[in-house]
Amino acid sequence: MDQEELYLELQDEEWPFTYTSHDRRIARGIVVDTDGYFYFVRAERDDDFGRATLIETAGGGVESGEDLDTAIARELNEELGVEVEVLCKIGVVSDFYNLIHRHNVNNYFLCKIKSFGDKHLTKDEIEDFHLSTLRLTYDEAVAEYGKRRETSLGRLVANRELPVLQRAKELLSERGL
Repeated sequence: MDQEELYLELQDEEWPFTYTSHDRRIARGIVVDTDGYFYFVRAERDDDFGRATLIETAGGGVESGEDLDTAIARELNEELGVEVEVLCKIGVVSDFYNLIHRHNVNNYFLCKIKSFGDKHLTKDEIEDFHLSTLRLTYDEAVAEYGKRRETSLGRLVANRELPVLQRAKELLSERGL
């Protein structure tokens, strides 16, 4: 059954807009296991955006010459250490990080874990962002995004990800998962 993809255009209400210097094409996964748990990354940051602990979907920039299917598989393997089956594309969220003059084109996929292995984090992901894995129920994830809204970056991420997480829950329900 083909479903209509979600498409959201969000503005950055946290920092003033001056200009956009570049677009970043991103592949992100709403990742679930056979028990219905969702997997996210927690990042502990202290950078231009300020000090913040965030919950975020696993994913990242699409590399030059890479297609979205390859990018999502690579990113989920790197950040969560999982091999996945992509169930469907959820949609696209276009948002902005005015502070760093960036327009993000986030391509979200609903993914089911096939197997677990080792993560392959970069030095920056380990030392600067202290990435770790969160395994949460849907309600726990919504609550965690709510807790992280105390920072400007936390609000930007929650505004982008909560509608996608809600749509993923609906898609899982429609599929009987």
